[in-house]
Amino acid sequence: MASDQPPRAQRAQHTEVVREIAEQSRQDAEHGRGFTEGQRLVAESARDEAEQFRRLAEEAREVRDQHRQALEAVRQEREQLREAGETARVAGEEARVAAEAARHATIEAVHATAEALQATLESMKAIEEMRRTLRDIRDLNKLDSN
Repeated sequence: MASDQPPRAQRAQHTEVVREIAEQSRQDAEHGRGFTEGQRLVAESARDEAEQFRRLAEEAREVRDQHRQALEAVRQEREQLREAGETARVAGEEARVAAEAARHATIEAVHATAEALQATLESMKAIEEMRRTLRDIRDLNKLDSN
């Protein structure tokens, strides 16, 4: 059938078919290019998002490290306070023992003082008795001399 057509018409029809094929190829290429461009945009967006997540993860690690350091500082401070408390408790116990020893020493000193005062009182009573006796003797000697 195509051979029945004049050569000019065949060429025109052939040109039209080639033009249609070229147009279809161009449209397919543009569509492919658009699809590729879309894929490129999606991939770039995914890379940007991945980079953002990486930055967020890094910031989270830094915050976690800061929290860990703060917790370690708190733990060390708590340990120092516990040690200071233990030192204060030991010092308090030593002060209590020293106060108890001082109390016992004071009680012993009071007892010794009481004993000394009692001995002094006994001596004074004996001296007073001796005075009376001497007075009586003197009085008797005065009577005898008269």
